[in-house]
This record gives sequence, structure tokens and C-alpha cells, in this order.
Amino acid sequence: MARAIWTGSISFGLLNVPVKLYSAVSNKNVSFRELRESDSSRIRHKRVAEEDGEEVPYDDIVKGYEISPEQYVIMTKADFEEIDPKKTRSIEIQDFVDLDQIDPIYFDHPYYLGPDKGAERAYALLTEAMNEQKKVAVARFVLRNKENLAAIRPMGDVLTMATMRFADEVVAPDEISEIMGEEAEPPRKAEVDMAKQLIESLSNDFDPSAYKDEYREELLALIERKAKGEGAVEVESEAPKPTKAPDLMAALEESLAAVRSEPLGEGSDTSKKKKSPAKKKTSAKKSSSSKAKSASK
Repeated sequence: MARAIWTGSISFGLLNVPVKLYSAVSNKNVSFRELRESDSSRIRHKRVAEEDGEEVPYDDIVKGYEISPEQYVIMTKADFEEIDPKKTRSIEIQDFVDLDQIDPIYFDHPYYLGPDKGAERAYALLTEAMNEQKKVAVARFVLRNKENLAAIRPMGDVLTMATMRFADEVVAPDEISEIMGEEAEPPRKAEVDMAKQLIESLSNDFDPSAYKDEYREELLALIERKAKGEGAVEVESEAPKPTKAPDLMAALEESLAAVRSEPLGEGSDTSKKKKSPAKKKTSAKKSSSSKAKSASK
């Protein structure tokens, strides 16, 4: 059973709604220990000084901010306490905005907010009002001595909250000079129309349960086989090659035909062909997806 990791209240005008904070995700990463190969002895990491290689007790370690090579500004515990964010138990709503105004790149870690004891009615009021207004609350709060920006929105009868990155933490695309590579010839209208048809053919309602962490499943299966004394299963895989510009139309036509389970060579006027139902065969969908990725590169 999940436990609350923080308690406080949502400040909304003169209204304070006591809430509890719960993590909305469960980390499924596969963890490993570092071992010595010869005898599987555990590896321990120690804090040592570069100057003499001596191990340094934790209490003798201070934090330093490097202002130039090998030049540091030393920060003490008293320095951090002086600027420690105000340890309030309040999630202070700053603004209400439309969800589509917040680019997903700003979202960080998701949480659930539940009502604290006795606050059920006020919590339901805020949730229902936000549902009807279709608004997202942008708020500030302090968690683990760090001030956070957050977006609060309803999910049915429950409020969700996602911590957000501040604007100066997000790198704009134009700040990465090589992100677009060399200047290329713009795509022709026929190619764009064909790509739009492919997107439409692959469009479906989002079902999060349809997507699995295949690498994690294969990794755990391999660990289980090795635990039973079985060897690894060799799987040959080839990295997809980018589609050359002259082959874009051919790749798009082939992808569309695969999605629609139609044989090639029946004419290039694909816009007149009947679209297949939304539920597609898995094999066809995987095949077309990989080809579409190649075509987009």
C-alpha cells in the first residue's frame, strides 16, 4: 500500500485544502550490484581525496562551487541554511492555465494529491471546479528543501500534480547548432501528403497498457535463464538504415501497403483506397512502424 510522502495544503485564494502527496509512478528499473568477477565479492565505493588518496570521513566533507579550474567557493551548512527555501506546508497556486499551453517538455515527476482527513468536501469542490473549467493550476511548493514549480490537474475525481522544470532549465532547439544537421531540400507536397496518409493509417486511441518495456522483459528473462544454468539466446539484429531522399516515396508507399495489408503494384493513388479498421494486426503494425521510422530519418 502506497504511503504519503508529504502532507500540506493547497492554497487557493482564501481556501486551504489539506492534502497528502503520493508518488504516481513505481520505478521498474532492473538493479545490479557491482561484484569482483573472480569471487563475486561486493564492491564498495569510498570517498577519497585526490591529493593523497586518503579516505575522507563524511563529516569532513564540504561542498564547493567551481568558479574556474581548481578554484572553488566553499559553501558551509550555515550558508545553505541562510538561503534555505521557506519550509511551508503549502502548495500555493499562482495561476490557472489551459493544459495545451504547457509544453510536455516542462513536466518532470508525477504525483497524486489526496485529501487529508476532514478535507474531503473542500478537495471535491476544487476537483469538480477544475474539471468544469478544464484548467490546470500552476503552483509552487517546497519538497526536500527544494522549491518546485508544479502543475495540478484533475484526473476524474483525483487531483494529479507534476513537478515542472523552470524555463531556464529547458534548452531551446535553436541553442543546439547541429540539431537539424545539414540543410536539405524541402519535401515535395506529394511526399508530405503520403506521409500524412501513413500517419492517419497508424492513428489510434492511446492505450498505455499496449506499450511494454520489451528490453526489461528480455533482460529479466535472460537473468532467469542464467539463474537456471541456461545460456543466453543469441538474437541477430540490424540497425535500421536511413531512407535516402529519392526512395522516400517508395518507402512511404510500401509502409502504407503494409499497414493496409494491400499488395504493392496496384497503383499509386492510395488516397482512394479504403482505410483499414483502427485495430490492426500486431505484425503489420510493427513492420510498418519500423519502416516509417526509417523513412523519417
